[in-house]
Amino acid sequence: MNTSSVKSDVLVIGGGLAGLVTAIECLRAGKRVTLVDRDTRQRLGGQALWAFGGMALVDTPVQRRMKLKDSPERALRDWLRYGELDAMDVWPRQWAQYYVEHSREQVYDWVIQHGVKFLPAVNWVERGMLGNGNSLPRYHILWGTAQRFTQQMIAALHQANTGNRLTLLSNHEVVKLESQGGVVTGAHAINHDTGGSVQFAAQAVVLAMGGINGSHEQVRANWPASRPLPATMLNGAHPFCNGKLHHLVAGLGGHVTHAGEMWNYAAGVPHPQPHFPGHGLSHIPCKSALWLDHTGRRIGPQPLITSFDTSDLCRTVAAQAKPYTWHLLNWRIAAKELALSGAEHNQRIRDRQFPMLMKEMLFGNHRLVRQMLAESRHFLVADTLAELAAKMNALADTSDVQAEVLQQTADDFDANFQRGLSVVNDDQIRRIEHARHWPPERLRTCKPAPLQAHGSGPFIAIQLQLITRKSLGGLKTDLQSRVLTDSDQAIEGLYCVGEAAGFGGGGACGKRSLEGTFLPGCVMTARAAARSINAGLGR
Repeated sequence: MNTSSVKSDVLVIGGGLAGLVTAIECLRAGKRVTLVDRDTRQRLGGQALWAFGGMALVDTPVQRRMKLKDSPERALRDWLRYGELDAMDVWPRQWAQYYVEHSREQVYDWVIQHGVKFLPAVNWVERGMLGNGNSLPRYHILWGTAQRFTQQMIAALHQANTGNRLTLLSNHEVVKLESQGGVVTGAHAINHDTGGSVQFAAQAVVLAMGGINGSHEQVRANWPASRPLPATMLNGAHPFCNGKLHHLVAGLGGHVTHAGEMWNYAAGVPHPQPHFPGHGLSHIPCKSALWLDHTGRRIGPQPLITSFDTSDLCRTVAAQAKPYTWHLLNWRIAAKELALSGAEHNQRIRDRQFPMLMKEMLFGNHRLVRQMLAESRHFLVADTLAELAAKMNALADTSDVQAEVLQQTADDFDANFQRGLSVVNDDQIRRIEHARHWPPERLRTCKPAPLQAHGSGPFIAIQLQLITRKSLGGLKTDLQSRVLTDSDQAIEGLYCVGEAAGFGGGGACGKRSLEGTFLPGCVMTARAAARSINAGLGR
């Protein structure tokens, strides 16, 4: 096997957003940088290249224009309460505080400076089932999705590469970290294009390889014993996010924390054109759809509805008797509310087609509904509930859904409207009305109406599964993104950024995220690592 050698000031392992930002900042400081990525050159940017691009940001111009009075103090109270961070979470709490205090200049301004804008409205997600989440809207949407932001970062990477100081390698898998006298000095990788190996030497090594949620083996091994575990799940991360480097760092004394805390989603569907086995799409649950168990009965007693507590949705779905659930809706609801997370299925935002975006928001996204019905066998359509029940059974290869049960489920819900909205006593309808008080949500959420209302059909059923997404835990780091041991000693020469570090400190979000904290967490931890490296190595 041929072995080559590459020497640089900084070795960045992982070409996702956190790795790109680290490399950019180090190149701009005059450093020689090697960026090594496991994936192909076309997928440089990692999951961010495919992400929707929501960012939780605090006290921004967009919020102020919408007359939202946010502050770091208020955001921190929401964060710590919702994430349930306790006094033992020393570094996660410090990173949480750093995030809310610096998201404006470290992320919002950074995005604007790199030629990317935000949509002129802020969404309100993760409000908490008891109002214990975001106390006001903070979810900013990148105009062009995260794909455009990532592409701008790739462009910035090449622009910063004056004097050919960047070595960019794809299809390389790091299999070993080199250490001498407790100091990390480099790494060893396999070149999957040639079968050869590469020996890297660097004064600073930055881990940016993502989390563990791309490996179902790791997900199951770290799943908390106190929480229900579904028999099957879809993969919304990537198989290369497998935790192998986490274990290598643990062997050097690094400390992995909160590995059982994950940010999964309850409404996944298999990708119609999968990029890898088990690849799933995260379906953003329609608020007005009825969420049913495998028999066609409404899950309860508390109805499931998005925008309040994603973690609670996942736990409830995972506890069901079978590893799939159903959404029951009609064409009226689907045209108004159907959405899939990611750049791929948000064409109008991704391609910055504002007039078409507004048209679809006002008159319905019939294009996406037709696309999913044509491409995915997990989207079913029928003119009658009896016909729909038969199709649900055929897809699941069971006889679990009885037509009369499905009909009764719809009838029971529609009975709420017989006496008028003023006396409706259904928690899902109450929550929908609450959500619609915020103007951007009103644009995307149907006014409550009977499921069987004349002219609202045909009926649609969507089969859903829990889908893995992001790791909330990771390698423990300090505010310089240096990897720490169990006793909080920094491992010299070793840094960790982004999801690999639990977005800071080994678990900055705690047990729950306020949502949209992941892309900014990648940027902030990366910039912190670069500042420390650039100061330590000199200019």
